[in-house]
This record gives sequence, structure tokens and C-alpha cells, in this order.
Amino acid sequence: MKLKLTGILATAVSVLAASSGASAQEHVFKLHHFLGANAPAQTDMLEPWARQVEENSGGSVKIEIYPSMTLGGRPPELINQARDGVVDLIWTVNGYTPGLFPRTEVIELPFVYENDPAAANLALADMYDEYLAEDYKGVEPMFLHVHAGQGIQTVETEVRSPADAEGLSLRIPTRTGAWVIEQLGATPISMPVPDLPQALSKKVVDGALIPWEIIPALKIQDQTQYQIEGHDKTRFGTTTFQVSMNKARWDSLPEDVQTAFRDASDRDWLAEVGQIWRDIDERGIQVAVDAGNEHITLTEEETAAFQESLEPVVQRWIDDVSGQGIDGEAMVEEARRLIGENASGSGS
Repeated sequence: MKLKLTGILATAVSVLAASSGASAQEHVFKLHHFLGANAPAQTDMLEPWARQVEENSGGSVKIEIYPSMTLGGRPPELINQARDGVVDLIWTVNGYTPGLFPRTEVIELPFVYENDPAAANLALADMYDEYLAEDYKGVEPMFLHVHAGQGIQTVETEVRSPADAEGLSLRIPTRTGAWVIEQLGATPISMPVPDLPQALSKKVVDGALIPWEIIPALKIQDQTQYQIEGHDKTRFGTTTFQVSMNKARWDSLPEDVQTAFRDASDRDWLAEVGQIWRDIDERGIQVAVDAGNEHITLTEEETAAFQESLEPVVQRWIDDVSGQGIDGEAMVEEARRLIGENASGSGS
């Protein structure tokens, strides 16, 4: 009888434990993205963020990360996967769907963004309600961020002046990146970043407008010779990314779960994300240098020549969005002001 009672009690305890475990994770989310599971974007940013949300929720949230488009589709389809509720959460590049996020492009413009990803992330947050929210219908952004900025990486051409880029074919990530390349007299080739190694190896492109962080993940050091950036880590614009949730899913969540997400995505996190991408970038350029590539840092005078050459890109964007009733000039002024106000000195 005693043994039978013990068995009944043990069974009851195990059932209770199982049921409490099930209820503990009552909100399960799938986060879909386009890079590999070992890419720093996942290991250094998405995983720590997901674990922080889970911790903030007291165990009621579980975020499952699906890298490399394992849930299907191609990278440009991620935003609609979130909007349509095919997945709960996505991390994607805004520029994979050109023209869909016109307001947010302000932060990507050359010499609006220069060299400080943390400041740009905070500026995006500061501008969101008044200037950017209209871009994000159908999703609820958890956070927006940029990377360390676009450098010029070439197979065999040393670029020290705008004229040196003339005639090259260069991979670009966004339409603002395309405008940079066009302004330099080069030909922009649009493609998701996972396609770049094959494009370089088949001579489809002479190089790319892309940050250093991608070098190790795609072994770009094996297919390029030069990595070029401006004085004091100045870059030729940047790219905006978003971690966003399906809007209907977000609206269905209880307030405490929404707070768990918001607290994990606060200003301290945005600044940390900026530093994460700066650190990833530093690791990337070191891989290229160790492989024998030449890391070219332009002088102040050479950098100023690029700034003068690329200023029409900013005006082109202002003119373009004005046709949509957007005050681009005011947005450029505000973005520059807020980047300065939030400057962390991380570019120095």
C-alpha cells in the first residue's frame, strides 16, 4: 500500500511539473532571418535579446530562432512573412524591399550617417513616433538598428577617390546604396548578401558596398584585395535593419508580455547593439588584414572629396520623398542633430 501511494504521488508530481512547464511557456514565437546560425548577428545580438525577453517574462515567453530562411522563402520576403502572420518575428534588412521604408532611409544616407552605429540606433528611436512610424504598417518593430556602415570592398581596384570607382560594378544592399554607387559613376548590382560570394567568384561584380562584419561569415577576404573606408572610420552610408513582430500578434499579447519585449529593447540595448556591430566589424577587418588584404583608410582630404561627391545623394533622397508628401529636408536636419546629440565617440 505504501509503495502504491508513493507511485501515485510521484506520478502526480511529474504531471504537475509537466503542466507547469507547459503553462510557463504559454507564448511561443518564431523568429526568422536570413543569415546562418553562427553569424554574429544571431550569436551576438538576436540570441541575447531573445533570452532577455524570456527572462523578463518570467518564463512565459519562448523565442525560437530560425536562421538561413529555414522556414521558407527568400530574404526579401521576410517583411511580408511578418505582416501576413506566416511567422511571428523577423530580422531583416529594410532595403531588401526598396521603397517600402522611405522615411527610415534618412539614417542610411552618406554623411548623414558617418561612423557611429550606437548614435544612429538611438536617433532612429528618437525619430520613430513623429517621423518613421508610417513606414511600419502591419508590424510592430521591437527595435531598429544599423550596422557599422558601408565600406568599399574590391577584388582588384584600389579606390582612393570618387574617380577611382568609375566603371566598376558593385553590389549594393539598398536603393540609397545604389544612389551612392551611381553618383560615383559605378554600376549598382542589387542582391541579398548571401549571394555575394558567388557573384564575386563569377566576376558578376568587381566588389561591394558592404561593412567589414560580413567578411568572415562569407569568406570575402578570399575574393577581395582591398577594404576601403574614410577617415576616422567614416563610411559611405549604412543599412537599416528591423526586428519586428506581426502587428496582430503584438496587439493580442497581455501588457506584461509586451513590457518584457519593450524592456529588452530599451535605449541601453540600442546603444549595446551599436557596440556589438562595431565590435563585429573590427573582427571582420582583422580577418581580412590577417589574410593579406590591404585595409585603406582615406585621409581627411580624400574623405572630404567623397563627401562633396556624394552630397547630391542626400538631395536626391529629399526630392524623391517630397513626392510622397514627406519633408525630407526636415528629416535630414533632425537625423543629423540627433546623431550628434547621441554621439558615443565609438567612431573614434
